Amino acid sequence: MAKKKYYETSKPQETAVLVAVPGYRQSDEQTEEYLDELAFLAETAGANTLKRFVQKLDKPDIRTFVGSGKLEEIQAYVKEHGVDMVIFDDDLSPSQVRNIERELQVKIVDRSLLILDIFALRAKTAQAHAQVEMAQYQYLLPRLTNLWTHLSKQKGGIGMKGPGETEIETDRRIVRDKISLLRERLKKFEKQNYEQRKARAGIVRVALVGYTNVGKSTLMNLLSKSDVFAENKLFATVDATVRKVVLDNVPFLLSDTVGFIRKLPTKLIESFKSTLDEIREADLLVHVVDVSHPSFEDHIAVVNETLKDINSAEKPVLLVFNKIDTYLSRREQELQEENQEMLEEGHQVRPSIEDLKATYMAKEHAPAMFISATDKLNIDALREELQRRVAEIHFQRYPNNV
Repeated sequence: MAKKKYYETSKPQETAVLVAVPGYRQSDEQTEEYLDELAFLAETAGANTLKRFVQKLDKPDIRTFVGSGKLEEIQAYVKEHGVDMVIFDDDLSPSQVRNIERELQVKIVDRSLLILDIFALRAKTAQAHAQVEMAQYQYLLPRLTNLWTHLSKQKGGIGMKGPGETEIETDRRIVRDKISLLRERLKKFEKQNYEQRKARAGIVRVALVGYTNVGKSTLMNLLSKSDVFAENKLFATVDATVRKVVLDNVPFLLSDTVGFIRKLPTKLIESFKSTLDEIREADLLVHVVDVSHPSFEDHIAVVNETLKDINSAEKPVLLVFNKIDTYLSRREQELQEENQEMLEEGHQVRPSIEDLKATYMAKEHAPAMFISATDKLNIDALREELQRRVAEIHFQRYPNNV
């Protein structure tokens, strides 16, 4: 009797190396943090990072982004270990992608393309799919010549006006048509969203904002008693989710929005205009911060800058520091190490929560809330403050409703 044949259907995980070209002013610690984030992005997209390459330059090489010596070093490693792709922590020009790809003979991915890929994975609704698809086509349009390098041997005159040129022009026309169609489709979604928001006019609207992976969706589930998808991955939420919440007989709409990140592709911000309208039209922003992250202050700055970009920086904000459970456990560990004289010279232990509270209350001239959404710490205090802020807006709008 013949043996049954079994075939492997699962795809092997792609392998990657990361490349960063920081300026001389950027510290080694900051470079490592940025590469940690890039590695997390790669993991979220489904790639396994094998190695990191760093080259400090005044400015990136105009031709290959990194210098020739570093490119040879990357090439040797890629060849020896059979690496599938090289991921750069910055955006590359179309010519840089072509030049690097020609040298390394593997897939070249820059930061924007990686983030677009994750958004494509995370998009659930028809609107989100259309938004991501448009951003992808806008990214692709100036890079189309890279798709036809296989025709470079068919030399046809001074300008190489051969089949390749014809196909490139055809593809450009197709991509432009796709962008136009998607733009029209998104206008219809925007109209639907506008009608929905108009129907909700009058009710106070609160939007959760913050850096990606700070726990906004977990907090949304706690406050609204709903079941919004939450995961310890970057960009777990791409579609805006809106839920009605009632605190002490005061109703309001709470929306969970896409997380921000440094160097968020401009085209992606433009494509997600209607989703970001939930932020633009909110009466109150709840800025959620992962206080356990060593660069949480940089994350606050990135979010504030993005809010400025979408004309929402002047809105009232409630600052909420999440993950105090992780922060406290790490601080305790640092204190133990300090007592054992194991800390490196110049290293400082994290300040206490009370110190942080005093600092940020003074900075923001308002209460700064410190919670753990996972462990449900100080959630009642947050509800009380949120109810107070929402009631204030509600009764300003409806003074006869007191």
